[in-house]
Amino acid sequence: MAEQSTPETSPPSAPDQPGQPDQGTPRRGDASPKSASRGGAASKATPKEASSGNAPPGEAVSAEPSSKGVISRRRLLGTAGATGLALGAAGGAAGYAAAPSADRTVPLNSLGADEVMFHGKHQQGITTALQAHGHLVAFDLAAGAGRKEAAALLRRWSTTAQRLMAGEASASGDTDVARDAGPSSLTVTFGFGHSFFARTGLEKQRPIALDPLPDFSSDHLDKARSNGDLWVQIGANDALVAFHALRAVQKEAGQAAKVRWQMNGFNRSPGATTRPMTARNLMGQIDGTRNPKPSESDFDRRIFVPDASDPSWMAGGSYAVVRRIRMLLDDWEKLSVKAQEDVIGRRKSTGAPLSGGTETTEMDLEKTDAGGTLVVPINAHARITRPDENGGAAMLRRPFSFHDGIDAEGVPDAGLLFVCWQADPLRGFVPVQRKLDRGDALSTFIRHEASGLFAVPGGAAEGEYVGQKLLEG
Repeated sequence: MAEQSTPETSPPSAPDQPGQPDQGTPRRGDASPKSASRGGAASKATPKEASSGNAPPGEAVSAEPSSKGVISRRRLLGTAGATGLALGAAGGAAGYAAAPSADRTVPLNSLGADEVMFHGKHQQGITTALQAHGHLVAFDLAAGAGRKEAAALLRRWSTTAQRLMAGEASASGDTDVARDAGPSSLTVTFGFGHSFFARTGLEKQRPIALDPLPDFSSDHLDKARSNGDLWVQIGANDALVAFHALRAVQKEAGQAAKVRWQMNGFNRSPGATTRPMTARNLMGQIDGTRNPKPSESDFDRRIFVPDASDPSWMAGGSYAVVRRIRMLLDDWEKLSVKAQEDVIGRRKSTGAPLSGGTETTEMDLEKTDAGGTLVVPINAHARITRPDENGGAAMLRRPFSFHDGIDAEGVPDAGLLFVCWQADPLRGFVPVQRKLDRGDALSTFIRHEASGLFAVPGGAAEGEYVGQKLLEG
């Protein structure tokens, strides 16, 4: 799990936000979409203020006052005595601001103001930087629902996703859950499962790459929490914004589809570390060092379906493999740090390979210690998952951690909601997982409990909905 993970991209900068109305925020739908947006309280943001939110504390999160009585976050952080801000004694590293009074509001900081555009060549949520909160949900079409009903559903879902990603209210029946928040880097991504095509009479349009995944020896799959006709991935940097989108998607499904399974995940919040860094998983390991990067020349070829594809409706799309991977944390945490590092093949503290260097140093697979033993064990996870050890197979991993409580035996039900993207899963996920099946040291400490494979079409152009080329082609 540790070698290929989070895309190292920054969230797009937020557009200018309207100032706060004099007489309070209008209810969603009362006026134009802009006036009904969740970001109604935001002042106009400069490009720096609309940055990714990963800057060190106190930097790139300020906003100049837009009117009398509005104070910037940077100014708040610098006026502890006047505003009720208390600094922690441990090096002055932590600060706590008193809630603003009724006549003294604070503009959205960059975390809330960041907006991801819905329309584009590719759907968002693939190369978008990891968000702090995520929901994965699969639906099955209702009995009697077919191609017509599916098209209407995707049209509704796309309209709702476009509005919510812009920080606007749903077109109808908005719950007001995210009323006070900005877009918060919300993304909503849609995909089709293998069974969708038979349900809609579109079997001839089903891609070969969507053939069911083979069985793996590490699988302990719950069929009720696997696969599905339709799949939706939701991510945002605010929990209420993410939940609001989940609820809206479920409501818009109406009588056309019902929830098959749903899973909740999380990641570290932007700005929670003093510098941008690769994420850690629940085992404490830095997870994502060797993830393919959009700046690489062959990135699109590895991750996205080419324009001249068969079927043509998948052009610009990608295939998502979704796995619920339970981490056996009690067993893992009994290991010494040295034993954990041998399982992974990297230093727990820095992510550097055991062969030496920094996190990004190329791993020396042949290096031995004074006794002639390989420094990076032959069954280390980082060794086995390398593309050059798997015929060049690569995938863009974009996971969420999960914790669903403590089971009856007192063991954490926690782990990784593994989501990986590739142009063809038979050349991406499958060969790597087969290699892991044959001797990965990490397999003793994880269990694959649910699985799904989904065809995620390209993004929708202006005036279109996601999947339109399939459903109306």
